[in-house]
Amino acid sequence: MSPGQIAALVAAGAFVLLVLLLAIPLIKLGRTLDEATIAIRKAHQNSDPIFTGANTTITHVNTQLERVDGITANARAVTGNVSALTSLFTATLGGPLVKAAALSYGVSKAIRARRAAKDATSKHTRRRGRR
Repeated sequence: MSPGQIAALVAAGAFVLLVLLLAIPLIKLGRTLDEATIAIRKAHQNSDPIFTGANTTITHVNTQLERVDGITANARAVTGNVSALTSLFTATLGGPLVKAAALSYGVSKAIRARRAAKDATSKHTRRRGRR
């Protein structure tokens, strides 16, 4: 064997050794990718019931929101009716009630003034009688 053939055999052996050393991490990487694929499949299978439940929940929430919208619309209508009734009450009875209150205040003030004048006259008459 010539030195060139020996060198070729050494190089071929080194290349085989290099291929074997690189094959081990590639095999491990392939196993890791297989496990990742299995995990993704399981996650996908387990997520279907979650998405179905979430979809059902969202449907129920939308139904409840439609009911709340109806209640809000009714409350808005009641508020408008109460406001109109209050305005009507104020317009029809507010003025007369204010006038009646003013009249009763004036009458009570006049009665108090008359009593005060009467009391002052009677005190004045009593003082004269004592002299």
